[in-house]
Amino acid sequence: MKSRPSRWGEIPTSQRLEKSGFRPTSMGSVCATFTLVLAWLCTLLLASCDSRDSRADLVVLNGAEPESIDPAIITGQLDGRVAYCLFEGLLHFDQSGQPKPGIARSWDISADRRIYTFHLRPEAKWSNGDPVTATDFVGSWRRVLLPETASEYAYILYPIKNAEAFNESKTTDFSTVGVKALDAHTLQVELENPTPYFLDLCCFMTYLPVHLPSIQKYGDDWIKPHKLVNNGPFLLDQWKLNYRIRLKKNPYFWDAKNVHLETVDLLPIDNAITAYNFYASKVADLILDKGLTPSSLIPELKTRSDFHAAPFLGDYFIRFNVTRKPFTDPRVRQAFAMVIDRERIIQKITQAGEPPAYSFTPPGTGNGYKPPHMFNRDPERARALLAEAGYPNGKGFPAVSYLYDNKKLNEDIAIEIQSMLAEELGIHVELIKQEWKVYLNSMNRLDYDFCRSSWIGDYNDPNTFLECFVTNGGNNRTGWSNPTYDSLIAAAAKEPDEARRFTILNQAEDILLNQGTPICPLYFYMGIQIYDGTKLGGIEPNLIDGHPIRDIYRLRTTNNK
Repeated sequence: MKSRPSRWGEIPTSQRLEKSGFRPTSMGSVCATFTLVLAWLCTLLLASCDSRDSRADLVVLNGAEPESIDPAIITGQLDGRVAYCLFEGLLHFDQSGQPKPGIARSWDISADRRIYTFHLRPEAKWSNGDPVTATDFVGSWRRVLLPETASEYAYILYPIKNAEAFNESKTTDFSTVGVKALDAHTLQVELENPTPYFLDLCCFMTYLPVHLPSIQKYGDDWIKPHKLVNNGPFLLDQWKLNYRIRLKKNPYFWDAKNVHLETVDLLPIDNAITAYNFYASKVADLILDKGLTPSSLIPELKTRSDFHAAPFLGDYFIRFNVTRKPFTDPRVRQAFAMVIDRERIIQKITQAGEPPAYSFTPPGTGNGYKPPHMFNRDPERARALLAEAGYPNGKGFPAVSYLYDNKKLNEDIAIEIQSMLAEELGIHVELIKQEWKVYLNSMNRLDYDFCRSSWIGDYNDPNTFLECFVTNGGNNRTGWSNPTYDSLIAAAAKEPDEARRFTILNQAEDILLNQGTPICPLYFYMGIQIYDGTKLGGIEPNLIDGHPIRDIYRLRTTNNK
Protein backbone atom coordinates (compact mmCIF):
# COMPACT_ATOMS: atom_id res chain seq x y z
CA MET A 1 0.00 0.00 0.00
CA LYS A 2 1.35 3.40 -0.97
CA SER A 3 1.05 6.34 1.38
CA ARG A 4 -0.65 9.44 -0.02
CA PRO A 5 0.85 12.93 0.39
CA SER A 6 -1.27 15.38 2.31
CA ARG A 7 -0.97 19.12 2.67
CA TRP A 8 0.31 18.90 6.21
CA GLY A 9 2.88 16.30 5.12
CA GLU A 10 4.32 17.83 1.96
CA ILE A 11 6.04 20.93 3.33
CA PRO A 12 7.72 19.40 6.39
CA THR A 13 8.88 16.51 4.23
CA SER A 14 10.75 18.73 1.80
CA GLN A 15 12.22 20.96 4.46
CA ARG A 16 13.45 18.13 6.67
CA LEU A 17 14.89 16.04 3.88
CA GLU A 18 16.60 19.02 2.26
CA LYS A 19 18.51 19.52 5.49
CA SER A 20 19.94 16.04 5.04
CA GLY A 21 20.66 16.65 1.36
CA PHE A 22 17.64 14.98 -0.22
CA ARG A 23 15.41 17.02 -2.54
CA PRO A 24 12.40 15.30 -4.11
CA THR A 25 11.75 16.27 -7.71
CA SER A 26 8.62 14.31 -8.54
CA MET A 27 5.27 13.35 -7.04
CA GLY A 28 6.55 9.79 -6.69
CA SER A 29 9.45 11.08 -4.65
CA VAL A 30 7.10 13.10 -2.45
CA CYS A 31 4.97 10.01 -1.81
CA ALA A 32 8.04 8.03 -0.82
CA THR A 33 9.43 10.79 1.34
CA PHE A 34 6.12 11.25 3.14
CA THR A 35 6.53 7.68 4.33
CA LEU A 36 9.99 8.65 5.54
CA VAL A 37 8.54 11.34 7.77
CA LEU A 38 6.24 8.88 9.52
CA ALA A 39 9.16 6.54 10.12
CA TRP A 40 11.28 9.51 11.18
CA LEU A 41 8.97 10.25 14.11
CA CYS A 42 9.47 6.68 15.30
CA THR A 43 13.21 7.13 14.95
CA LEU A 44 13.25 10.20 17.14
CA LEU A 45 11.11 8.46 19.72
CA LEU A 46 13.47 5.49 19.82
CA ALA A 47 16.48 7.76 20.08
CA SER A 48 14.97 9.68 22.99
CA CYS A 49 14.12 6.46 24.81
CA ASP A 50 17.76 5.42 24.58
CA SER A 51 19.24 8.79 25.48
CA ARG A 52 21.10 7.34 28.48
CA ASP A 53 23.36 5.36 26.14
CA SER A 54 26.30 7.10 24.52
CA ARG A 55 26.36 7.00 20.73
CA ALA A 56 28.73 4.46 19.24
CA ASP A 57 31.68 5.62 17.12
CA LEU A 58 29.98 3.99 14.13
CA VAL A 59 26.33 3.04 13.65
CA VAL A 60 25.72 0.60 10.81
CA LEU A 61 22.42 -0.44 9.24
CA ASN A 62 23.13 -4.14 8.76
CA GLY A 63 19.85 -5.61 7.51
CA ALA A 64 17.66 -8.16 9.29
CA GLU A 65 18.31 -9.60 12.73
CA PRO A 66 21.19 -12.12 12.42
CA GLU A 67 20.13 -15.75 12.34
CA SER A 68 23.19 -16.59 14.45
CA ILE A 69 26.84 -15.57 14.86
CA ASP A 70 28.14 -19.14 15.13
CA PRO A 71 30.61 -19.57 12.22
CA ALA A 72 29.62 -23.22 11.83
CA ILE A 73 25.95 -22.36 11.40
CA ILE A 74 25.67 -19.04 9.59
CA THR A 75 25.18 -18.78 5.83
CA GLY A 76 24.13 -15.18 5.16
CA GLN A 77 26.17 -12.10 4.34
CA LEU A 78 24.77 -9.98 7.16
CA ASP A 79 25.42 -12.75 9.73
CA GLY A 80 28.93 -13.11 8.37
CA ARG A 81 29.52 -9.38 8.71
CA VAL A 82 29.00 -9.72 12.47
CA ALA A 83 31.09 -12.90 12.68
CA TYR A 84 34.04 -11.22 10.94
CA CYS A 85 33.95 -8.53 13.64
CA LEU A 86 34.19 -11.16 16.37
CA PHE A 87 36.44 -13.89 14.95
CA GLU A 88 39.75 -13.93 13.08
CA GLY A 89 40.72 -16.78 10.73
CA LEU A 90 44.05 -17.88 9.37
CA LEU A 91 43.65 -15.07 6.85
CA HIS A 92 41.11 -12.29 6.43
CA PHE A 93 39.71 -10.31 3.53
CA ASP A 94 40.92 -6.72 3.49
CA GLN A 95 38.91 -3.71 2.33
CA SER A 96 39.81 -4.54 -1.30
CA GLY A 97 38.51 -8.10 -0.96
CA GLN A 98 41.99 -9.63 -1.03
CA PRO A 99 43.22 -12.31 1.42
CA LYS A 100 45.72 -10.99 3.96
CA PRO A 101 47.56 -12.62 6.89
CA GLY A 102 45.40 -13.06 9.97
CA ILE A 103 46.18 -15.48 12.80
CA ALA A 104 48.62 -17.03 10.32
CA ARG A 105 51.54 -14.63 9.94
CA SER A 106 52.95 -16.69 7.05
CA TRP A 107 52.57 -20.01 5.23
CA ASP A 108 54.42 -22.45 2.99
CA ILE A 109 52.91 -24.27 0.02
CA SER A 110 54.31 -27.57 -1.27
CA ALA A 111 55.52 -27.93 -4.85
CA ASP A 112 52.40 -29.90 -5.82
CA ARG A 113 50.16 -27.17 -4.28
CA ARG A 114 48.40 -29.69 -2.03
CA ILE A 115 50.01 -29.09 1.39
CA TYR A 116 49.79 -25.75 3.19
CA THR A 117 51.75 -25.16 6.38
CA PHE A 118 50.52 -22.16 8.34
CA HIS A 119 52.68 -20.45 10.97
CA LEU A 120 50.47 -18.85 13.62
CA ARG A 121 51.18 -15.67 15.54
CA PRO A 122 52.40 -16.39 19.09
CA GLU A 123 50.81 -13.09 20.19
CA ALA A 124 47.29 -14.09 19.04
CA LYS A 125 44.95 -14.52 22.00
CA TRP A 126 41.34 -15.24 22.81
CA SER A 127 39.44 -12.52 24.61
CA ASN A 128 39.91 -14.33 27.93
CA GLY A 129 43.70 -14.29 27.47
CA ASP A 130 44.08 -17.89 26.26
CA PRO A 131 46.51 -18.31 23.34
CA VAL A 132 45.05 -19.09 19.91
CA THR A 133 46.62 -22.36 18.82
CA ALA A 134 46.66 -24.70 15.86
CA THR A 135 44.55 -27.10 17.92
CA ASP A 136 41.79 -24.50 18.03
CA PHE A 137 41.57 -24.59 14.23
CA VAL A 138 41.62 -28.40 14.13
CA GLY A 139 38.80 -28.62 16.68
CA SER A 140 36.74 -25.86 15.08
CA TRP A 141 36.93 -27.39 11.62
CA ARG A 142 36.09 -30.80 13.06
CA ARG A 143 33.01 -29.25 14.67
CA VAL A 144 31.89 -27.88 11.28
CA LEU A 145 32.31 -31.28 9.65
CA LEU A 146 30.60 -33.33 12.37
CA PRO A 147 27.29 -34.54 10.87
CA GLU A 148 25.42 -33.62 14.06
CA THR A 149 26.42 -29.96 13.65
CA ALA A 150 24.36 -29.93 10.43
CA SER A 151 26.43 -27.11 8.97
CA GLU A 152 24.95 -26.09 5.61
CA TYR A 153 28.35 -24.75 4.62
CA ALA A 154 30.33 -27.85 5.61
CA TYR A 155 30.96 -28.51 1.93
CA ILE A 156 33.19 -25.45 1.69
CA LEU A 157 35.78 -27.47 3.65
CA TYR A 158 35.63 -30.32 1.12
CA PRO A 159 38.84 -29.28 -0.66
CA ILE A 160 40.58 -30.65 2.48
CA LYS A 161 41.56 -34.30 2.20
CA ASN A 162 38.82 -36.65 3.48
CA ALA A 163 36.71 -33.76 4.79
CA GLU A 164 33.76 -34.83 2.65
CA ALA A 165 34.08 -38.46 3.73
CA PHE A 166 34.04 -37.46 7.40
CA ASN A 167 31.11 -35.08 6.96
CA GLU A 168 29.10 -37.77 5.19
CA SER A 169 30.00 -40.37 7.87
CA LYS A 170 31.94 -42.54 5.43
CA THR A 171 34.64 -42.46 8.06
CA THR A 172 34.39 -41.57 11.75
CA ASP A 173 38.14 -41.22 12.20
CA PHE A 174 38.95 -37.51 12.07
CA SER A 175 42.68 -38.25 12.03
CA THR A 176 42.23 -39.19 8.36
CA VAL A 177 41.11 -35.63 7.57
CA GLY A 178 43.94 -33.51 6.19
CA VAL A 179 44.28 -31.02 9.02
CA LYS A 180 46.67 -31.42 11.95
CA ALA A 181 48.50 -29.35 14.53
CA LEU A 182 52.24 -29.97 14.15
CA ASP A 183 52.74 -27.90 17.30
CA ALA A 184 50.94 -25.09 19.12
CA HIS A 185 51.67 -22.54 16.39
CA THR A 186 51.95 -24.68 13.24
CA LEU A 187 48.93 -25.96 11.32
CA GLN A 188 49.27 -28.27 8.35
CA VAL A 189 46.46 -28.69 5.82
CA GLU A 190 46.49 -31.31 3.07
CA LEU A 191 44.11 -30.90 0.15
CA GLU A 192 42.46 -33.49 -2.06
CA ASN A 193 43.57 -31.58 -5.15
CA PRO A 194 45.32 -28.29 -5.88
CA THR A 195 42.77 -25.58 -5.11
CA PRO A 196 43.78 -22.19 -6.55
CA TYR A 197 41.40 -20.28 -4.27
CA PHE A 198 42.26 -22.08 -1.01
CA LEU A 199 43.75 -18.99 0.65
CA ASP A 200 40.47 -17.19 -0.07
CA LEU A 201 38.64 -20.06 1.61
CA CYS A 202 40.81 -19.60 4.69
CA CYS A 203 39.29 -16.11 5.04
CA PHE A 204 35.73 -17.39 4.86
CA MET A 205 33.40 -17.43 7.87
CA THR A 206 33.02 -21.21 8.05
CA TYR A 207 36.81 -21.50 8.50
CA LEU A 208 36.81 -19.15 11.51
CA PRO A 209 38.01 -20.72 14.79
CA VAL A 210 35.81 -20.84 17.88
CA HIS A 211 36.69 -21.23 21.56
CA LEU A 212 35.67 -24.83 22.21
CA PRO A 213 35.96 -24.74 26.04
CA SER A 214 33.29 -22.01 26.07
CA ILE A 215 30.97 -24.11 23.92
CA GLN A 216 31.49 -27.07 26.24
CA LYS A 217 30.74 -24.86 29.26
CA TYR A 218 27.73 -22.88 28.02
CA GLY A 219 26.24 -25.00 25.24
CA ASP A 220 24.02 -22.96 22.89
CA ASP A 221 24.44 -19.90 25.13
CA TRP A 222 28.13 -19.55 24.25
CA ILE A 223 27.36 -16.83 21.69
CA LYS A 224 25.68 -14.54 24.22
CA PRO A 225 27.29 -11.31 25.46
CA HIS A 226 29.76 -11.74 28.32
CA LYS A 227 29.87 -15.50 27.68
CA LEU A 228 31.32 -15.30 24.19
CA VAL A 229 35.07 -15.81 24.05
CA ASN A 230 36.38 -14.69 20.67
CA ASN A 231 39.61 -13.69 18.95
CA GLY A 232 38.53 -10.98 16.50
CA PRO A 233 38.84 -7.19 16.45
CA PHE A 234 35.72 -6.56 18.58
CA LEU A 235 33.94 -7.96 21.64
CA LEU A 236 30.21 -8.62 21.85
CA ASP A 237 29.04 -6.08 24.45
CA GLN A 238 25.28 -6.21 23.83
CA TRP A 239 22.85 -8.18 21.68
CA LYS A 240 19.34 -6.86 22.17
CA LEU A 241 17.07 -8.68 19.74
CA ASN A 242 15.40 -6.44 17.16
CA TYR A 243 17.20 -3.44 18.61
CA ARG A 244 20.96 -3.54 18.22
CA ILE A 245 24.24 -5.39 18.52
CA ARG A 246 26.91 -3.30 20.25
CA LEU A 247 30.57 -4.17 19.72
CA LYS A 248 33.55 -2.90 21.67
CA LYS A 249 37.18 -2.96 20.60
CA ASN A 250 38.98 -6.13 21.72
CA PRO A 251 42.21 -5.23 23.56
CA TYR A 252 43.46 -8.81 23.13
CA PHE A 253 43.22 -8.71 19.33
CA TRP A 254 46.63 -9.19 17.75
CA ASP A 255 46.19 -6.15 15.47
CA ALA A 256 44.28 -3.92 17.91
CA LYS A 257 46.52 -0.94 17.14
CA ASN A 258 45.06 -0.78 13.62
CA VAL A 259 41.42 -0.97 14.75
CA HIS A 260 40.34 2.67 14.98
CA LEU A 261 36.77 2.34 16.26
CA GLU A 262 36.16 1.86 19.98
CA THR A 263 32.43 1.05 19.68
CA VAL A 264 30.18 -0.04 16.84
CA ASP A 265 26.41 -0.49 16.77
CA LEU A 266 24.81 -2.81 14.22
CA LEU A 267 21.11 -2.12 13.82
CA PRO A 268 18.81 -4.93 12.61
CA ILE A 269 16.61 -2.87 10.28
CA ASP A 270 15.18 -4.71 7.28
CA ASN A 271 12.77 -2.06 6.02
CA ALA A 272 14.44 0.11 3.38
CA ILE A 273 12.39 3.24 4.07
CA THR A 274 13.04 3.02 7.80
CA ALA A 275 16.72 2.33 7.21
CA TYR A 276 17.16 5.32 4.96
CA ASN A 277 15.32 7.46 7.46
CA PHE A 278 17.74 6.38 10.21
CA TYR A 279 20.60 7.43 7.96
CA ALA A 280 19.03 10.71 6.80
CA SER A 281 18.26 11.75 10.38
CA LYS A 282 21.87 10.92 11.39
CA VAL A 283 20.87 8.15 13.78
CA ALA A 284 23.08 5.88 11.63
CA ASP A 285 26.27 6.54 9.66
CA LEU A 286 26.36 3.77 7.10
CA ILE A 287 23.98 1.64 5.05
CA LEU A 288 25.81 -1.54 4.07
CA ASP A 289 23.09 -3.96 3.11
CA LYS A 290 22.16 -3.66 -0.57
CA GLY A 291 18.48 -4.30 0.19
CA LEU A 292 18.25 -1.27 2.47
CA THR A 293 18.27 1.34 -0.28
CA PRO A 294 14.70 2.38 -1.21
CA SER A 295 14.42 1.68 -4.92
CA SER A 296 12.04 4.61 -5.38
CA LEU A 297 14.78 6.97 -4.18
CA ILE A 298 17.66 5.55 -6.20
CA PRO A 299 17.32 7.99 -9.15
CA GLU A 300 17.66 10.84 -6.65
CA LEU A 301 20.34 9.18 -4.54
CA LYS A 302 22.54 8.45 -7.57
CA THR A 303 23.13 12.18 -8.00
CA ARG A 304 24.56 12.52 -4.49
CA SER A 305 28.12 12.17 -3.25
CA ASP A 306 27.15 9.82 -0.40
CA PHE A 307 25.78 7.20 -2.83
CA HIS A 308 28.43 4.60 -3.68
CA ALA A 309 27.76 1.78 -6.15
CA ALA A 310 29.98 -0.79 -7.86
CA PRO A 311 29.44 -4.25 -9.42
CA PHE A 312 30.34 -7.33 -7.43
CA LEU A 313 30.03 -11.10 -7.63
CA GLY A 314 26.41 -11.61 -6.71
CA ASP A 315 23.06 -12.20 -8.32
CA TYR A 316 19.34 -12.11 -7.62
CA PHE A 317 17.49 -15.18 -8.82
CA ILE A 318 14.47 -17.43 -8.45
CA ARG A 319 14.60 -20.94 -6.99
CA PHE A 320 12.06 -23.60 -7.97
CA ASN A 321 11.20 -26.39 -5.56
CA VAL A 322 11.59 -29.32 -7.93
CA THR A 323 10.18 -31.75 -5.36
CA ARG A 324 6.75 -30.09 -5.38
CA LYS A 325 4.26 -30.26 -8.25
CA PRO A 326 3.94 -28.70 -10.77
CA PHE A 327 7.63 -27.71 -10.58
CA THR A 328 8.67 -31.36 -10.72
CA ASP A 329 8.30 -30.86 -14.49
CA PRO A 330 11.24 -28.94 -16.04
CA ARG A 331 8.93 -27.66 -18.78
CA VAL A 332 6.93 -25.74 -16.17
CA ARG A 333 10.11 -24.30 -14.65
CA GLN A 334 11.35 -23.24 -18.07
CA ALA A 335 7.98 -21.73 -19.01
CA PHE A 336 8.03 -19.59 -15.88
CA ALA A 337 11.60 -18.52 -16.57
CA MET A 338 10.81 -17.63 -20.21
CA VAL A 339 8.22 -15.01 -19.31
CA ILE A 340 10.34 -13.09 -16.81
CA ASP A 341 11.19 -9.69 -18.25
CA ARG A 342 14.52 -8.82 -16.64
CA GLU A 343 14.76 -5.41 -18.27
CA ARG A 344 11.37 -4.44 -16.88
CA ILE A 345 12.55 -5.32 -13.37
CA ILE A 346 15.86 -3.48 -13.46
CA GLN A 347 14.48 -0.39 -15.19
CA LYS A 348 11.26 -0.10 -13.24
CA ILE A 349 12.31 -1.36 -9.80
CA THR A 350 16.01 -1.74 -9.01
CA GLN A 351 17.21 1.27 -11.09
CA ALA A 352 20.86 1.16 -9.94
CA GLY A 353 22.36 0.02 -13.25
CA GLU A 354 22.19 -3.72 -12.57
CA PRO A 355 23.00 -5.89 -15.62
CA PRO A 356 20.35 -8.50 -16.53
CA ALA A 357 21.50 -12.03 -15.68
CA TYR A 358 21.34 -14.84 -18.23
CA SER A 359 23.80 -16.98 -16.29
CA PHE A 360 24.18 -17.83 -12.63
CA THR A 361 27.90 -17.03 -12.60
CA PRO A 362 28.69 -13.37 -13.33
CA PRO A 363 30.79 -12.99 -16.52
CA GLY A 364 34.47 -12.46 -15.74
CA THR A 365 34.41 -14.37 -12.47
CA GLY A 366 37.78 -15.96 -11.80
CA ASN A 367 39.53 -13.58 -14.19
CA GLY A 368 38.35 -15.10 -17.42
CA TYR A 369 35.48 -17.55 -16.96
CA LYS A 370 32.83 -17.20 -19.67
CA PRO A 371 29.50 -18.65 -18.54
CA PRO A 372 26.95 -20.13 -20.95
CA HIS A 373 23.88 -18.10 -21.90
CA MET A 374 20.49 -19.14 -20.58
CA PHE A 375 17.58 -19.20 -23.03
CA ASN A 376 16.12 -15.78 -23.78
CA ARG A 377 12.71 -14.46 -22.85
CA ASP A 378 10.18 -16.13 -25.14
CA PRO A 379 6.52 -15.97 -23.99
CA GLU A 380 5.27 -17.85 -27.07
CA ARG A 381 7.62 -20.77 -26.44
CA ALA A 382 6.71 -20.61 -22.74
CA ARG A 383 3.02 -21.08 -23.56
CA ALA A 384 3.88 -24.03 -25.79
CA LEU A 385 5.91 -25.66 -23.01
CA LEU A 386 3.10 -25.14 -20.54
CA ALA A 387 0.66 -26.77 -22.98
CA GLU A 388 3.04 -29.72 -23.41
CA ALA A 389 3.08 -30.08 -19.63
CA GLY A 390 -0.72 -30.34 -19.63
CA TYR A 391 -1.75 -26.75 -18.91
CA PRO A 392 -2.86 -25.07 -22.17
CA ASN A 393 -3.35 -21.36 -21.59
CA GLY A 394 -2.85 -22.03 -17.88
CA LYS A 395 -6.01 -24.17 -17.63
CA GLY A 396 -5.93 -26.65 -14.78
CA PHE A 397 -2.75 -25.17 -13.35
CA PRO A 398 -2.68 -25.76 -9.58
CA ALA A 399 -2.49 -22.99 -7.02
CA VAL A 400 1.13 -21.96 -6.47
CA SER A 401 2.81 -19.36 -4.29
CA TYR A 402 5.92 -17.21 -4.52
CA LEU A 403 7.92 -16.79 -1.30
CA TYR A 404 10.02 -13.75 -0.48
CA ASP A 405 11.44 -12.03 2.58
CA ASN A 406 10.09 -8.75 3.84
CA LYS A 407 12.20 -6.13 2.10
CA LYS A 408 10.31 -3.58 0.02
CA LEU A 409 12.48 -4.32 -3.03
CA ASN A 410 11.59 -8.01 -2.87
CA GLU A 411 7.92 -7.19 -2.56
CA ASP A 412 8.03 -4.90 -5.59
CA ILE A 413 9.77 -7.59 -7.65
CA ALA A 414 7.30 -10.23 -6.42
CA ILE A 415 4.35 -8.13 -7.57
CA GLU A 416 6.00 -7.64 -10.97
CA ILE A 417 6.62 -11.38 -11.38
CA GLN A 418 3.04 -12.10 -10.35
CA SER A 419 1.87 -9.70 -13.05
CA MET A 420 4.12 -11.19 -15.76
CA LEU A 421 2.90 -14.74 -15.10
CA ALA A 422 -0.72 -13.62 -15.19
CA GLU A 423 -0.24 -11.61 -18.39
CA GLU A 424 1.69 -14.20 -20.36
CA LEU A 425 0.59 -17.58 -18.99
CA GLY A 426 -2.81 -16.89 -17.42
CA ILE A 427 -1.53 -18.17 -14.07
CA HIS A 428 -2.37 -16.60 -10.74
CA VAL A 429 0.40 -16.73 -8.15
CA GLU A 430 -0.18 -16.11 -4.45
CA LEU A 431 2.49 -13.96 -2.82
CA ILE A 432 3.82 -15.01 0.59
CA LYS A 433 5.97 -12.60 2.58
CA GLN A 434 7.93 -13.83 5.59
CA GLU A 435 10.29 -12.34 8.14
CA TRP A 436 13.95 -13.07 7.32
CA LYS A 437 14.56 -15.99 9.70
CA VAL A 438 11.22 -17.62 8.89
CA TYR A 439 11.89 -17.21 5.17
CA LEU A 440 15.31 -18.85 5.49
CA ASN A 441 13.82 -21.73 7.44
CA SER A 442 11.08 -22.23 4.84
CA MET A 443 13.63 -22.28 2.04
CA ASN A 444 15.92 -24.70 3.89
CA ARG A 445 13.03 -27.08 4.54
CA LEU A 446 11.83 -26.82 0.92
CA ASP A 447 8.57 -25.44 2.26
CA TYR A 448 7.82 -23.28 -0.77
CA ASP A 449 6.76 -23.55 -4.43
CA PHE A 450 9.14 -20.99 -5.93
CA CYS A 451 10.93 -18.16 -4.20
CA ARG A 452 13.29 -15.22 -4.50
CA SER A 453 16.89 -15.82 -3.60
CA SER A 454 20.34 -14.33 -3.92
CA TRP A 455 23.89 -15.54 -3.89
CA ILE A 456 27.07 -13.61 -3.14
CA GLY A 457 30.33 -15.18 -4.25
CA ASP A 458 32.44 -16.33 -1.31
CA TYR A 459 35.59 -16.01 -3.40
CA ASN A 460 36.49 -14.99 -6.93
CA ASP A 461 36.01 -18.26 -8.78
CA PRO A 462 33.01 -19.77 -10.64
CA ASN A 463 33.11 -22.76 -8.30
CA THR A 464 31.64 -20.63 -5.49
CA PHE A 465 28.44 -20.34 -7.56
CA LEU A 466 28.21 -23.71 -9.24
CA GLU A 467 28.99 -26.01 -6.32
CA CYS A 468 25.80 -24.75 -4.65
CA PHE A 469 23.67 -27.06 -6.78
CA VAL A 470 25.35 -30.41 -6.36
CA THR A 471 23.04 -33.12 -5.05
CA ASN A 472 22.14 -32.52 -1.39
CA GLY A 473 24.46 -29.51 -1.24
CA GLY A 474 23.89 -27.40 1.86
CA ASN A 475 22.98 -24.36 -0.25
CA ASN A 476 21.09 -26.21 -2.99
CA ARG A 477 17.66 -25.56 -1.44
CA THR A 478 15.79 -26.65 -4.57
CA GLY A 479 15.80 -30.45 -4.28
CA TRP A 480 17.39 -30.64 -7.74
CA SER A 481 19.78 -33.47 -8.48
CA ASN A 482 21.68 -34.29 -11.67
CA PRO A 483 24.43 -36.97 -11.70
CA THR A 484 26.11 -35.50 -14.79
CA TYR A 485 26.23 -32.07 -13.17
CA ASP A 486 27.70 -33.58 -9.99
CA SER A 487 30.38 -35.45 -11.92
CA LEU A 488 31.38 -32.33 -13.85
CA ILE A 489 31.75 -30.29 -10.64
CA ALA A 490 33.85 -33.11 -9.17
CA ALA A 491 35.98 -33.32 -12.34
CA ALA A 492 36.58 -29.57 -12.34
CA ALA A 493 37.89 -29.79 -8.76
CA LYS A 494 40.53 -32.28 -9.92
CA GLU A 495 41.55 -30.39 -13.08
CA PRO A 496 44.85 -28.50 -12.61
CA ASP A 497 44.68 -26.64 -15.93
CA GLU A 498 42.55 -23.53 -15.44
CA ALA A 499 41.35 -23.27 -19.04
CA ARG A 500 40.17 -26.89 -19.04
CA ARG A 501 38.62 -26.42 -15.60
CA PHE A 502 36.63 -23.45 -16.86
CA THR A 503 35.43 -25.49 -19.85
CA ILE A 504 34.15 -28.22 -17.53
CA LEU A 505 32.38 -25.70 -15.32
CA ASN A 506 30.81 -24.11 -18.41
CA GLN A 507 29.34 -27.50 -19.34
CA ALA A 508 27.95 -27.92 -15.85
CA GLU A 509 26.38 -24.46 -15.82
CA ASP A 510 24.72 -25.12 -19.18
CA ILE A 511 22.99 -28.14 -17.62
CA LEU A 512 21.92 -26.03 -14.66
CA LEU A 513 20.46 -23.24 -16.78
CA ASN A 514 19.15 -24.83 -19.95
CA GLN A 515 18.28 -28.41 -19.01
CA GLY A 516 17.49 -28.75 -15.32
CA THR A 517 16.50 -25.13 -14.72
CA PRO A 518 15.98 -25.31 -10.94
CA ILE A 519 16.76 -21.58 -10.92
CA CYS A 520 16.15 -18.48 -13.02
CA PRO A 521 18.75 -15.69 -12.69
CA LEU A 522 17.26 -12.18 -12.88
CA TYR A 523 20.07 -9.65 -12.50
CA PHE A 524 23.60 -9.20 -11.22
CA TYR A 525 24.02 -7.02 -8.19
CA MET A 526 25.45 -3.59 -7.85
CA GLY A 527 26.97 -3.18 -4.42
CA ILE A 528 25.43 -0.11 -2.79
CA GLN A 529 26.68 1.69 0.29
CA ILE A 530 25.42 5.02 1.55
CA TYR A 531 27.79 7.07 3.69
CA ASP A 532 29.49 10.46 3.82
CA GLY A 533 32.93 9.97 2.27
CA THR A 534 34.20 13.13 3.96
CA LYS A 535 33.59 11.51 7.36
CA LEU A 536 34.28 7.79 6.87
CA GLY A 537 37.26 6.02 5.29
CA GLY A 538 38.31 2.41 4.78
CA ILE A 539 35.37 1.42 2.56
CA GLU A 540 36.38 0.32 -0.94
CA PRO A 541 34.45 -1.32 -3.79
CA ASN A 542 35.43 -4.94 -4.35
CA LEU A 543 34.19 -8.04 -6.13
CA ILE A 544 33.01 -9.86 -3.01
CA ASP A 545 31.18 -6.82 -1.60
CA GLY A 546 33.07 -7.25 1.65
CA HIS A 547 33.53 -4.17 3.80
CA PRO A 548 35.31 -5.19 7.01
CA ILE A 549 34.27 -2.96 9.88
CA ARG A 550 37.74 -3.41 11.37
CA ASP A 551 39.11 -1.29 8.49
CA ILE A 552 36.61 1.56 8.76
CA TYR A 553 37.75 4.78 10.42
CA ARG A 554 36.54 8.31 10.91
CA LEU A 555 38.23 11.05 8.94
CA ARG A 556 39.33 14.16 10.76
CA THR A 557 37.63 17.26 9.38
CA THR A 558 36.80 20.68 10.74
CA ASN A 559 33.31 19.43 11.57
CA ASN A 560 34.33 15.97 12.77
CA LYS A 561 37.37 15.92 15.03
